[in-house]
Amino acid sequence: MFVIKYHKFFYIFTLILFAVSLASVLFFGLKLGLDFTGGSLLEVEYLNERPDIPELEERFLLLGYSGAKFQPASEKGLIVRLRDLTEEEHGIVMRALAEGGEPPQVLTEKRFDSVGPTIGSELKRNSLIAILLVISLILIFISWTFRKVSRPVSSWKYGLVAIIALAHDIFIPTGLFAFLGWFAGAEIDSLFVTALLTILGFSVHDTIVVFDRIRENLRKAAGNENFEDVVGRSLDETMGRSLATSFAIFLVLAALFWFGASITRYFALTLLVGVIAGTYSSIFLASPLIVSWQKWISRNSDK
Repeated sequence: MFVIKYHKFFYIFTLILFAVSLASVLFFGLKLGLDFTGGSLLEVEYLNERPDIPELEERFLLLGYSGAKFQPASEKGLIVRLRDLTEEEHGIVMRALAEGGEPPQVLTEKRFDSVGPTIGSELKRNSLIAILLVISLILIFISWTFRKVSRPVSSWKYGLVAIIALAHDIFIPTGLFAFLGWFAGAEIDSLFVTALLTILGFSVHDTIVVFDRIRENLRKAAGNENFEDVVGRSLDETMGRSLATSFAIFLVLAALFWFGASITRYFALTLLVGVIAGTYSSIFLASPLIVSWQKWISRNSDK
């Protein structure tokens, strides 16, 4: 009953998190990656010392690649982002990155990705459609699953509350990435979208577990216990399981973030933040919202 009793504090905390995330997105914006903007990404590893970035910028400017961006990847690694390259231009860029001699003797090419602007625009649209489609299907599924639970809250309201919680869960990591994009160069790519879809699946699963316990306890109570007490008892019964499951996932993702490859680090970070946000929303946001909605309906119906 602790969560239901002090739900206003959790509402305030949620609004603060949402406001901070919204401010981050509006002020910093989202830095779209190669997958969405189109262009080429080249990652190389120098055998000796990596050249200074100002020197490389000047070298590329003389070659006509004024929009090239350089980012150190490791002690001797380098990531280069620039416009879409042909095979011939790819060779020119590799020679420009070399300190001398043939490229294989000076540096090793670890990755080369090239995405056209049309494909990037299509991927951006499809990613948005995928997220909206998943959210819509979740709403339909929850409404159908809880169709026999009509008192005191209709089934579709469970679905709508779950969607509000899901919006919270994906907006928090989005706000974080807007901040990281400004200060650390983190980009929104297809892995980020994959992480968001994974967060949606995890979060709705956790929320449905709580809602399902509420449904079971409502049947057992058979109207002999008020709705607020039923929800509070259901949260008490499921909180330990939710926290234990989330903590186990947290440990795995933390290990992936700290010890995994650099290319998956931001992917792991997105999932890490999303799991924390999803656990919080399923316990401290979704169920209290159901209770608050039911109380609001009761007050209005008595007038």
